[in-house]
Amino acid sequence: MKLRERVTNPLPILIFTIFVDLLGFGILIPVVPQLLANPASPYYLLSGGIPVSTGYILLGFLLGVFPLAQFIAAPILGQLSDAYGRKKILAIALFGTCLSYILFGYGILLQSIPLLFIARAFDGITGGNISVAQASIADVTLPQDRTKNFGLIGAAFGCGFIIGPYLGGKLSDPSVVSWFSATTPFWFASVLSFLNVVSLFFFLKETHATPTYSRDIVWAKATGNIIKALNFRSLRPLFLTSFLFQGGFAFYATFFSVFLINKFGFTQGNIGDWFAYVGVWIAFSHIVVVRLAARRFREYQILRVSLFAAGILMMLFFLPDHWWGLLFVAPLYAMANGLSFSNITGLISKSSDSSIQGEVLGINASVQALAYSIPPILSGFIAARLTPETPIVVASLVIILSGMVFITFYRPYARILGMT
Repeated sequence: MKLRERVTNPLPILIFTIFVDLLGFGILIPVVPQLLANPASPYYLLSGGIPVSTGYILLGFLLGVFPLAQFIAAPILGQLSDAYGRKKILAIALFGTCLSYILFGYGILLQSIPLLFIARAFDGITGGNISVAQASIADVTLPQDRTKNFGLIGAAFGCGFIIGPYLGGKLSDPSVVSWFSATTPFWFASVLSFLNVVSLFFFLKETHATPTYSRDIVWAKATGNIIKALNFRSLRPLFLTSFLFQGGFAFYATFFSVFLINKFGFTQGNIGDWFAYVGVWIAFSHIVVVRLAARRFREYQILRVSLFAAGILMMLFFLPDHWWGLLFVAPLYAMANGLSFSNITGLISKSSDSSIQGEVLGINASVQALAYSIPPILSGFIAARLTPETPIVVASLVIILSGMVFITFYRPYARILGMT
């Protein structure tokens, strides 16, 4: 019997796929700001005559091009996986991710900013691996086990986000190993992605039992999903709340590393440690705090508090004069953020009829992807025009606005059977 025939449970390899994807994303976090927003870094790519404000704009575009490409391409890859099978499309997507890390590493090596953009756009175009992996898990999961197995996805997300920034910081730090540089994390991520492709080939059986082999692909499905979000009148307040909350988080994530560099002199290693620390608290909030809160309160009751708390607590990061003061703010912010993220998704799911729940969650994924695309680009211009800390202020205000929208427009117990 061949090795691939002996492996019957696809869950471990699918969960590992999601973990690797988030690991690769996390590896970027400590390194990219050093390339374009920190003139004191030995990895800074802009020449002396170019102002750092230009670097802020480039940083915003570089971080925005991936989710923008993913917003367009992920629904297409999902349709292709329905038509031709999950395994083929997942392998292609992962191989594209592998190539994108190699291109990004060479972009740093050659000091080619255009190559960095090409790499991130290419990764976004082929980066529907998480959505395809989620579809594969749904294919092989019984209804009574769905919550448990999708909880494993959250665990893989959390682990990837904790370990990724930590590895990115350490693998790019020559004080850890003399030959480490800014390119090392991307060589590591490319090797890991390639091993993931190989493991898919040997260990994953096709989970979609009846591929249609149809070529009738809706190429503008991402735009169609946004239009549908507007047409779901009862869910419109939730989609708008989700868009604003995720957008606020994107403003924060884009320039918080630059804030740490400018105010506290963080290196890439320090930034990796910081985001790993925050990731631990986010995981704690999902595993412990969200469950405890769910026993006593309904989703809408939690969101009425957590959205405002997340926005206000974000402003507290400006208060400490020493870096260790941030350690006391991070757990509170992570808990408010975790409660908001979990309960928005849960409320959208509960507010829709089971017959259209898959469609509704797919629309919400498109709304979130669009929310992650626009703020990084705006952040670059805001930071260049004002200060690199201003996008964090904007992040706080946008998240508070999401809370105001939710309280004003959401009606508890609204449930839909279709677009109204």
